[in-house]
Amino acid sequence: YVGMVMERDGAAKNHPMISWWLSLCGFGLDSPDETPWCSAMVNGIAWELRLPRSKSAAARSWLAVGTPISLHEAEVGNDVVILKRGADPQPGADVITAPGHVGWFGGVEGSDNVVLLGGNQGNTVSLARFPVTSILGVRRLA
Repeated sequence: YVGMVMERDGAAKNHPMISWWLSLCGFGLDSPDETPWCSAMVNGIAWELRLPRSKSAAARSWLAVGTPISLHEAEVGNDVVILKRGADPQPGADVITAPGHVGWFGGVEGSDNVVLLGGNQGNTVSLARFPVTSILGVRRLA
């Protein structure tokens, strides 16, 4: 999916995969791909792998799915990482309605960054780095 699934300009040209992922979160199949879709992408991959899903487009909804694990236990491609998003101060992991971001664990760079395979990262599926200090939780789905 990396680099292949990205938002398309114009409402009449929504990417069908993004719209399908959003449908797994309760949106219609005609949902615009400009809708925040990081959680929808994780839901889509989890659906394909028959893993538990949040069934929500809210990134922090993943804090209630699977088993919590530490970052040093995370396995590339097997676990999801939930991040806070926005200016500090941000609420803690107990507030799942606040802004966030979620993606599949892709590794750690040094001691400062976590790498996520995620959707809606620059309007596409990509690998991106985030500060470890933004992590709210790491969840094992299986």
